[in-house]
Amino acid sequence: MSGFKRHRRSGASVATFTVFEADLLRSLAGQLIELLRNESATASVQRDPLEELLDFTGPTTEPEDPVLARLFPTAYPDDEEAAGDFRRFTESTLRDGKADAAASIIDALEEAGLPSEPEDGIFIDVELDAPAAMTWMRSFTDMRLAIATRLGVEEGDEDYWHSLPDDDPRAQVHDIYDWLGYLQETLIQSVR
Repeated sequence: MSGFKRHRRSGASVATFTVFEADLLRSLAGQLIELLRNESATASVQRDPLEELLDFTGPTTEPEDPVLARLFPTAYPDDEEAAGDFRRFTESTLRDGKADAAASIIDALEEAGLPSEPEDGIFIDVELDAPAAMTWMRSFTDMRLAIATRLGVEEGDEDYWHSLPDDDPRAQVHDIYDWLGYLQETLIQSVR
C-alpha cells in the first residue's frame, strides 16, 4: 500500500495499486454508483406547467436509505418547504455528479490496465491530473461516508474498531474505511 505521490516532472498524482487494491476500488465505486442510481430520485409532488417545461424534477423528501440521507443531508432542517424545494432542484444533479465521479475512478483504473478478471502479480499505475485528483478525493469522501454510515462509525470510537478480532467482517470493512482515508490523505498531499 503505497498511496499517492506527486510526480516530479509532470506534477500529476501517481499511485501504484496491486490488482487486488485496484479491483477493490473498482468494486467500491461500482457499489456507490448502484446505490446512487437504485433509489429513485423523482419528484413526489404535482408539478406545474412551467416546471414541466423546464423539467425541474427531483425528490422533495429525504432519502429512506441512511447512506443516501448522509450523502444528501437536509439543507433546511427547520423549514420543510424550503428543504423540499432545495432538494428538488439540487439532488438529482448532485447524484449524477457523485455517480460520474465514481465512474471516473472505474474508467481510470480500467484505462490503466485493470483487467475484468484480476490476476495475481499485476500492478496498476494510475496518474491523475489536478482535476481528476479532485474528483477522486470527492468520491473517496462519498465512499467513506457510505461505509461509516453502514458500520455506525462515530468520532472517537477508534479503540472499539481496533479491539475487534481480525476475522470479524466489521473489522475488515473498517480496515477498508481506514485505507480509503489513507488514500485520500496521500492524494491531498500529492496535489499541494
